[in-house]
Amino acid sequence: MREHFRQSRLLAVLALLLAALALVAVGCGGDDDDDAADTTADTTGGTDTGGTAETGAIKVGIMTDCEGAFGFGYELDIGGANAAMVEYAGATANDPEKPSAGITGGSAGGRDIEIVGYGCGDDTADTALVETRRLMEELDADIMIGPLSGDEAVAVANYAVDHPDQLFIIGTAGSQDPTLQIAPPNVFRYHGDGAQWNAGLGEIVYKKLGWRTAAIIMDDYSFGWTSGAGIIADFCGVGGEITSRVFPPLGTTDYSSFVQQLPPPDEVDGYFWVVGGTGTGAALQAFEQQYGKLNADQHAGNLFFAFLGNFESVAPRLVGSYVGGFGTGPGLQTEQALAYEEVMTGVYPELPPADGFVYNYFNAAWAMIQGLEASGGDLATLADNMPPELLSGYEVTDSDDEVATSGGIVVLDDNRQAVQDQYPLQIVEGDDGNPTTVVVGMVPNVDQTFGGLFTSDSPPPGRDQPPCEDVDLPWENNIRVVTDGEITEDLIE
Repeated sequence: MREHFRQSRLLAVLALLLAALALVAVGCGGDDDDDAADTTADTTGGTDTGGTAETGAIKVGIMTDCEGAFGFGYELDIGGANAAMVEYAGATANDPEKPSAGITGGSAGGRDIEIVGYGCGDDTADTALVETRRLMEELDADIMIGPLSGDEAVAVANYAVDHPDQLFIIGTAGSQDPTLQIAPPNVFRYHGDGAQWNAGLGEIVYKKLGWRTAAIIMDDYSFGWTSGAGIIADFCGVGGEITSRVFPPLGTTDYSSFVQQLPPPDEVDGYFWVVGGTGTGAALQAFEQQYGKLNADQHAGNLFFAFLGNFESVAPRLVGSYVGGFGTGPGLQTEQALAYEEVMTGVYPELPPADGFVYNYFNAAWAMIQGLEASGGDLATLADNMPPELLSGYEVTDSDDEVATSGGIVVLDDNRQAVQDQYPLQIVEGDDGNPTTVVVGMVPNVDQTFGGLFTSDSPPPGRDQPPCEDVDLPWENNIRVVTDGEITEDLIE
């Protein structure tokens, strides 16, 4: 690509020389010739060269979902990315109440940043590819931040293999495959995958609720499998047994037939729910119709259990349930966490700063800006200059606190995948009497391989992967208690 830049500059210079020679040949013949000369000058000196010339704008596409099970994440994702560009690249938000209204201005590495478009996915791989091609080929984006969902990220990672001169930073998708089994060198992820987010959840219910057997119901696609894989690995790793696995398709509306495949409450100690998007509430309501009211001590879920607004009718009966993390630590009282929240609310006051959709896109855009600064805006060397680590969210100057913000310190592994602290949650009754979530633990340094359990040669998570095995995980018996937003030295027992 660097040679391509040299050739582009040479062609531009030659074009200017030819234009000048043409003007000399015709002299100052008339107004029409003057107009033509002005047009030539504007074009050859033209600032927009598709983002591929070193003096042109860096073109960025942001890929997210506006339809499907995760359509609610559209403004959240865009808001996170935009806010990072406002804070670190000097941009201005066009509408503080509507992130998709875009930003104005902004630069990094000596070059302007131009958002060429916001992708509109629907959680399917086919639509994600259509939108990715629109952003990267029709609108000539150099960098894409996104996508949101698991199958989408698998498709984008495979697309990236065939487009090595473009850079892709995953927005908040949590499938394992893009950075472990596929892992092209132009794909980066500055957050954990779905398995990493659930680190510690199995150990907590094993110790705090006394579970020894459990059934798991998970969306039947790449993120559901990956998210479930983290729960299975963690619960089985401390001695638990998964007795049943049930797989409703993503976007199911009637879960009754799938709930009927679960063992009744007197045959297992508990149930893990890995049903996302708009399906969480419907699945839990189907369970109540089949087996009666929920017993909070028998239910735990992945990150979507924290989206209580999606299932208000059953949420009060889940107070006490434990929830897997999302790479964030809502309510942490570290100096960095409070500073990051101040940044987000200063740009988009209505967005929840510790929401994983907001937070992970924020980190992705922030990492992009750091890479552009380090490379001096040279796209040919951008991948080599992407930050190998960052204080997730917002760095406070002169702070000696190693716990960064909502998500701890992010360090990339050799596959450009985040190694990150994780924060399991619990549903509690809030001050207003409504259910809310609080962080109850900090699981340190969770890597994508789960201490070697998952490898680039192993099959990606699926219906039967991973098996339920009693293995030693690096964080076992080392989960720190979090109380009132403060990370303590005590360990969960």
